Amino acid sequence: MIQKGALLVDVREPHEVARKSFDVPDSMLIPLSQLHKRFKEIPAKRQTVIACRSGNRSVTAVRFLMSHGYSKAVNLQDGIIRWEKEGLPVRRPLKQKSGSWFTRLFGRKSPVQ
Repeated sequence: MIQKGALLVDVREPHEVARKSFDVPDSMLIPLSQLHKRFKEIPAKRQTVIACRSGNRSVTAVRFLMSHGYSKAVNLQDGIIRWEKEGLPVRRPLKQKSGSWFTRLFGRKSPVQ
């Protein structure tokens, strides 16, 4: 559906999305906690896939949207957990290297204690 132009709406919280997100060209983040205030940002006539971590919050979001006339909203069953298991693309933050600049530069601790 997404390859055919559906919009992916992620209803997880920003801190969850920062750790792992769907790597799709057209998506938006509207946390479930804000959906009742922001749902009009979602185009009502566009096919929309609602997603979360495991599929529970997205079911709630789809029910809410459908009660407000969003007949083209569907749930991504099992969320990003299944998405990743299926080998579909996800984005993760770059890991920062730990240690001092000296350790990173020379690969060992300073001889001066």
